[in-house]
Amino acid sequence: MRDRPMYHEESRKLQDQFDTRRLADRLAERLLRTTFNDEDRTFIESQRMFFLATTDADGFPDCSYKGGDPGFARVMDERTLVFPSYDGNGMFKSLGNIRANPAVGLLFLSFEEPKRLRVNGSATVSSDDAAMALFPGAQLLVRVTPRHIFPNCPRYIPKMQTVESSPYVPRAGCSAPIPNWKRRPQFKEVLPADDPARREGVDGEPAA
Repeated sequence: MRDRPMYHEESRKLQDQFDTRRLADRLAERLLRTTFNDEDRTFIESQRMFFLATTDADGFPDCSYKGGDPGFARVMDERTLVFPSYDGNGMFKSLGNIRANPAVGLLFLSFEEPKRLRVNGSATVSSDDAAMALFPGAQLLVRVTPRHIFPNCPRYIPKMQTVESSPYVPRAGCSAPIPNWKRRPQFKEVLPADDPARREGVDGEPAA
């Protein structure tokens, strides 16, 4: 059973304005679910990216891009999706928001099919989750429990192809290159003490 309705009063007002209430109800009746199925798992785990929406304790929204190799977001069971947090800019906007307000929205997009899937639910952040071992380079792990899982019409998604995978994605057995912004003096001097960029010389070579 869904723990809250798909639509609220303001959505209903717009549906009535444009005479789409019947359509909206039929879409929810036929497509909305609260557990992941095999098709969801296959699609999610084939993606290299998704967009993550969060809000802070005051309800102010934030949206971020999350990327990795296929499988970096995984459906562990019908009620659990996990993804790693890799090294970033250190702001922890999204994950900090989750700690303050667990409500999240994930949008998975395929530009090659095209196809899209929404996952709305609640999330937790952990630094000692056993599943972190599945993701080389993970600093933290996010677990998402779905409230609404909903496929959307993909008609406005442009068809594009992946040209090159990001070389910065952490991978077992190899070191990712250092992003250039970390080499800039105004940022390098305030990097975490164990950041590899701090150990470089001025020309990008290891410091003596």
